[in-house]
Amino acid sequence: MRPLSRDSLLDRWDMWRYAPLLPLRAGEEPVTLGEGTTPLRELPALAAELGIRRFWVKDEGLNPTGSFKARGMSAAVTRARALGVAGFTVPTAGNAGAALAAYAAAAELPVRVYAPEATPSAILETIRALGAQLVTVPGHIGDAGKAARADAASSGFFDMSTLREPYRIEGKKTMGLELAEQLGWRLPDAIIYPTGGGTGLIGMWKGFAEIRDLGWLGDTVRMPRMITAQADGCAPIVRAFAAGDDRALPWENPETYASGLRVPGPLGDRLILRALRESRGDAESASESEISAATRQLAHASGVDVSPEGGCALAVCKRLIGANRLAQNSEVVIFNTGSGAGYR
Repeated sequence: MRPLSRDSLLDRWDMWRYAPLLPLRAGEEPVTLGEGTTPLRELPALAAELGIRRFWVKDEGLNPTGSFKARGMSAAVTRARALGVAGFTVPTAGNAGAALAAYAAAAELPVRVYAPEATPSAILETIRALGAQLVTVPGHIGDAGKAARADAASSGFFDMSTLREPYRIEGKKTMGLELAEQLGWRLPDAIIYPTGGGTGLIGMWKGFAEIRDLGWLGDTVRMPRMITAQADGCAPIVRAFAAGDDRALPWENPETYASGLRVPGPLGDRLILRALRESRGDAESASESEISAATRQLAHASGVDVSPEGGCALAVCKRLIGANRLAQNSEVVIFNTGSGAGYR
């Protein structure tokens, strides 16, 4: 078999452009709603204000159902349909449930979504509108996860929880593949990623390694520093990274308006921490007031409908620059992982 080259990319404009690097069998059609190919916006004025060389925001809020979760669910539902599952259950802080509801509908398969009662109401209404059976539970996403796993065990539906199947990460690694292509097959100095469950960060790091090993990044490979952004009220990865631990203890009483970051015990903690250390990366959190101010700042500077998670990424960027943990000559990409519309 000939080694894959960049010429093997498909002439289509969704994440399945990268099908040669994805788990798609010969002759299999993906379950797609047009996910991927999201904008990468360079913001020179904001870079100057921050005191760094170049600055971009990757806007995942323009995916179907308004978040990066669409990528993972497209890949996972594609494989699940091919394997003949009867239906799905999933716990969600909001966006994953909306994405699975959409892709399950496209695949004509039933789904039950378990969400904390505190999930933003606009996201809950999206889940209902897409035909999923929605069950709200007291507590946080960990409590929703227990309910979803119990449902899967009794109903025979497949549990689509983060990292309980391999394909959501495969879909999310396309964020990294797309970023590399948008930058002319090179990578920035640092990527700041709002981290709840962490599959986006894990997937991108996996994708970067794959295209590096294929030679797609040229002879002078510069792998980016992967940086986790979390909220002060729920920062298990930040705490573990600072302590030098290889796993994160669950956060007690998680509180943040950025519901996608309200994940007290990410199942992928070891993989996240490994990626941070392998990349010489970092992890930092921001206060609710910093997140709110940075969300407005980024929206005003870019025209992007910024979510609080995206605002958190900018707030952490500012903290790291102020602490001299991010060099002033850096090229930095932050991710806005979802649309701000779901919070209004």
